[in-house]
Amino acid sequence: MQRPWLNSYPKDVPKHIDYDEKPLNDYLSNAAENAPGQKAIHFLGKELTYREVYESALKLANHLISRGLEKGDRVSIMLPNCPQAVIGYYGVLLAGGIVVQTNPLYMERELEHQLNDSGARFILCLDLVFPKVVKVKSNSPIEHIIVTGLKEYLPFPKNVLYPLVQKKQKTGILVNVPYNDTSIHSFKEWMRTGILDKPEVSINPKEDLALLQYTGGTTGLAKGVMLTHYNLVVNTMQCRYWIADARFGEEVILGILPFFHVYGMTCVMNLAIMYQSKMVILPRFDAKDTLKTISKQRPTLFPGAPTIYISLLNHPDLDDYDLSSIKACISGSAPLPVEVQQKFQEKISGRLVEGYGLTEASPVTHANLLSGKNVTGSIGLPWPDTDAAILGAEGKPAETKEIGELLVRGPQVMKGYWNLPQETEAVLNDGWLSTGDMGYMDEEGYFYIVDRKKDMIIAGGYNIYPREVEEVLYEHDAIQEAVVLGVPDPYRGETVKAFIVLKEGCTVQEEDLNKHCRKHLAAYKVPRLYEFREELPKTTVGKILRRVLIDEEKQRFEDASSHSV
Repeated sequence: MQRPWLNSYPKDVPKHIDYDEKPLNDYLSNAAENAPGQKAIHFLGKELTYREVYESALKLANHLISRGLEKGDRVSIMLPNCPQAVIGYYGVLLAGGIVVQTNPLYMERELEHQLNDSGARFILCLDLVFPKVVKVKSNSPIEHIIVTGLKEYLPFPKNVLYPLVQKKQKTGILVNVPYNDTSIHSFKEWMRTGILDKPEVSINPKEDLALLQYTGGTTGLAKGVMLTHYNLVVNTMQCRYWIADARFGEEVILGILPFFHVYGMTCVMNLAIMYQSKMVILPRFDAKDTLKTISKQRPTLFPGAPTIYISLLNHPDLDDYDLSSIKACISGSAPLPVEVQQKFQEKISGRLVEGYGLTEASPVTHANLLSGKNVTGSIGLPWPDTDAAILGAEGKPAETKEIGELLVRGPQVMKGYWNLPQETEAVLNDGWLSTGDMGYMDEEGYFYIVDRKKDMIIAGGYNIYPREVEEVLYEHDAIQEAVVLGVPDPYRGETVKAFIVLKEGCTVQEEDLNKHCRKHLAAYKVPRLYEFREELPKTTVGKILRRVLIDEEKQRFEDASSHSV
């Protein structure tokens, strides 16, 4: 197949990479051997070296094996960003287990589904969520619960004063006391008593799973995406080579994106360990804490999401902090508004570029260049060894700039969905992954996403892509966030509605927004309805949950229809 994007690659980005065929956990072993004193983690003032992280992971691995873990067993990790999340992840891999990343914000129903679907026998969880885990334990395959607290890796006095710890203390759960229940264990005690032998586990990187990464579940029950050691090694190496001027052992990567999400896991945690560099991690996103951390810790790489950059740009004290250390930001998880990209780049020394990926691809498949041509509004070029195609009408390859469904193929694409062969067959065909996203490619091989296939609005017979309308709304000075979707309309089938979050201290009338939109959009694309909110529902990585808004609108429409009968 033709690959016009390769002609757009700069000289410092390889067109092909010779990928390591080894277990992902070998990178931590190598870092501990080659740079044992190098700082691996900075967490709210506490720092750990690569030797300390590796030895802790070994202790965890041996404790798991001593309690019956066998190769291929699934282990749930239900933690925010913290040292234990890194130690737990690599400890499970060292033991030959499969990590099941579990959102600590999950409610009992969601947690129970994931534990039962994955068949996880072990779970490493935060003390704050321990009560939820205990409640679902009897209805799940969980045999052992390992409990930890953020306090365990905080320096004095933060270990006493940190707000999340204070909240934990009110629950009465203490992780440093013996448990009568032999199925419940203290992570802190395991770290005190563990042994440092490296488990002898034979791993076939291309076949053996490292991870069951559950999709966000925005369209229904979450599915377990099967990612092998090789999938994850490949995507991390692709990321490493895409950041062409990154310095081995010298980068400082800001870890705000949650590691229980595949984007943060690959582009922060795994990348930092492969680079033998330091990751500066925060347990949750707070704009002021983030600005303070950037100014003090001087990160060089800052993977993020549009809502993170938007929040920082709109912080009233933004100009009081120095962000000049940042030389590269790759934005993912949601479309990056052009206005946000341009304004944030003015605050840093390098570039903020938009990338694209999905859980089923480990996750990244495309990104704009950090050292070459950056095309505003594009998701950029396919990464090395990644093929991409646009499928047009009737399943035929689309012409240049013709809109169709994006398909991708590459060594980072998943093995399939866990225990779901029919769903796997529906999206994988001869190595090609159907993304469900609508887009097109230009003459130079740059790709553009116009919207999710299922998010397209059909109003009065016209096709309307929400992203196009959202881009126009973001250009208005009063708007901080905007999302557009189609809502039921008895006459047009659907009509365009915009949900708006205004910048602090700003006001705007619907009439003003109409005038603004009509300057840039055909009349049929202009929102007919506006709703102003203080915030929008989001996932943990900042992706706006359209499904929640759509469900609200459907319910509102049904209620109105029933009252009119």
